[in-house]
Amino acid sequence: MEQLIENKLIKADDAFSVWRKVPFEERQKLIAKAAEILKNNSEKFGKIITTEMNKPITESIAEVEKCALMMNYYADAENALKPEKVESEFAYSEVHYVPKGVILGVMPWNFPFWQVLRFATPAILSGNTVVLKHASICFGSGNAIEEAFREAGFPEGVFQNLEVGHKAVKEILEHDVVKGVSLTGSGKAGGEVASIAGLNIKKSLLELGGSDAFIIFDDADLEQAAKSGVKSRLQNCGQTCTAAKRFIIDEKIEDKFLPIFIEEYKKYEVGDPLNKETNLAGMARPDLADELEAQFNRALENGAEIIIPLERISENEFIPGLIRVKEGNPILKEELFGPLGMVMTAKNDEEALRIANDIPFGLSNSVWTKNVERQIFFIENLESGTVNINRMTSSDPRFPFGGSKASGYGTELSLLALKEFVTAKTIVGN
Repeated sequence: MEQLIENKLIKADDAFSVWRKVPFEERQKLIAKAAEILKNNSEKFGKIITTEMNKPITESIAEVEKCALMMNYYADAENALKPEKVESEFAYSEVHYVPKGVILGVMPWNFPFWQVLRFATPAILSGNTVVLKHASICFGSGNAIEEAFREAGFPEGVFQNLEVGHKAVKEILEHDVVKGVSLTGSGKAGGEVASIAGLNIKKSLLELGGSDAFIIFDDADLEQAAKSGVKSRLQNCGQTCTAAKRFIIDEKIEDKFLPIFIEEYKKYEVGDPLNKETNLAGMARPDLADELEAQFNRALENGAEIIIPLERISENEFIPGLIRVKEGNPILKEELFGPLGMVMTAKNDEEALRIANDIPFGLSNSVWTKNVERQIFFIENLESGTVNINRMTSSDPRFPFGGSKASGYGTELSLLALKEFVTAKTIVGN
């Protein structure tokens, strides 16, 4: 291991020995200061995001502002880590929540501020310290976040950005001072990191891919469903784990809904990401565009039909595409990470549910219907970490966020996230 990285890990461990003893309310004050720094500098930080991974500047600024909102939620939250008294015959009868130590974050490029801070904020508030291995194209974002923590007054070593490649993750995670890992990324990366963590008896949290269903029934507000569905598919150029990727349409309204949906889809046009009027920009890297194009072609080879062609106009830019896919197409077992959507039809509620669940993933689904019984049917039977009723997927700091099946395990956001990287320590006796 490079001496610089070794030194940073030791620094994080030294910081933990002090930080863990700082009262919860004092940690919250520093988080509030960091939130204020983000909010006051959202344009500056937003430009870093856009420059690194091509996100339209308005979306980048909104990402930073959402981080500030989330951090303020934790800054004002009740202390869910207070010792809990348990009724018993013993004089000592309590559960204490003890932070684990240095936690490694392995984070992606698609939301370079949000993904990092969504993990780091509750971990740090719980008394842990954090080292970040960011995506290689987003080292600027990682350094900016570290500077924001430093400016807010956090002790040195509480949050550190490590400028290392993915090959360094194994050695870092195996280091004695690192006690856990949170990864947001692909299933392949998640499996590899979870394996290393498991072999070393360390806690892991995984937020992985998705192929979320967006189900539209005949009693839905079709105009709003179309607008929300397209936004969910194409914001961030479709590079979102929780984006709507499979549009399952009640066959009774296909002829009515699809033209509205296509009209809305075509409103997204590629432009300069630094222009505030732009609603769609290029993908983060050319190799990612190559992969999406290959998936599009494989889908067609297996029987998919073109509704709107996916047209590549530069090394990383596309005119967004839309394809009709039938059950059995292998593309349904993959995640489309880019501006390409899939349309399917269902005869009834049961078929829509079966299609929605018949994939390896289980992140976040969306159902559009005004029928309360139908809403409850899907709430109870959809296999995903989140079910949205008459709204697109968007994470909210107040609610737990996580997946099922191949979409990962563990909880981010809400007060539950405060207990992800702590040990429940039982105190019992006379």
